[in-house]
Amino acid sequence: MSAAIQYKKMNIEGIEVFYREAGNPRNPAMILLHGFPSSSHMFRDLIPLLADRYYVIAPDYPGYGNSSMPSVDHFSYTFEHLSLVIEQLIHGLCISRYILYCHDYGGPIGFRMAIRHPEKVLGFVIQNAVAHAIGLGRPFDLFKALWADPSPENKKAFATLVDVEFTRKQYTFGVCNPFLISPDGYVMDQLFLDRPGNAAIQLELGYDYRHNVEQYPKWQQYLRTYQPPTLIAWGKNDFIFTLAGAYALASELTCVELELLCGGHFVLEEASCMVSGLIQSFFARVYGF
Repeated sequence: MSAAIQYKKMNIEGIEVFYREAGNPRNPAMILLHGFPSSSHMFRDLIPLLADRYYVIAPDYPGYGNSSMPSVDHFSYTFEHLSLVIEQLIHGLCISRYILYCHDYGGPIGFRMAIRHPEKVLGFVIQNAVAHAIGLGRPFDLFKALWADPSPENKKAFATLVDVEFTRKQYTFGVCNPFLISPDGYVMDQLFLDRPGNAAIQLELGYDYRHNVEQYPKWQQYLRTYQPPTLIAWGKNDFIFTLAGAYALASELTCVELELLCGGHFVLEEASCMVSGLIQSFFARVYGF
């Protein structure tokens, strides 16, 4: 099969879940789990670089990208629910084992999948996603205030995380080659964030994120117990998830490679080729593929 990306949807729980698919289904599967406030669009440059060796699936969560966006009154926007939706997608594609690539919000989704079915996880690629509270950067002060008191004032403060200035900052802060940062990424993300009703979705997930922090000890125990082979490819200048989170993840694992990349939160914008090479080298050493 060619490395061309196909764009598909699957009906799950009565809504359409969009996903990008590339590569031969007979090859090892890699599930790319995007972060906030993005979608599978963040992997647009990486997917073709992996598709000759892996069967690559990159979904958009409900409420993100090109998936359906039911209102908060008609869909439960929790990380637990999103992880179950992605599991149903993977099951519908007849994928029995997979590598999980987790970025940002993809971390809580991927770790939930892993602790439910550790036998299905061949390994991880972690790009700026945490399982330790020490890795939460300054923007999480707004999350923590919301968790402590979901008052109108704290909800209004949290809403600044979905405005265009913050979206652009996530793409541009800490980058090493600004001329490689296409505006397509943050313009696309903001287009979806600005849809009527989406701010309420982001607020729901922001408030639910407290349950992720509560789950951190379970995820840490999973890592220590099952020791999944893990490549940590980290944009070292990220202001959202800090280097302390990367080091903490690495400390739980024995089969681990920690690569600190010159870049920020969305390091793939300038380092997709490098990350692809690291992935292929790491799993070739571990599994021979």
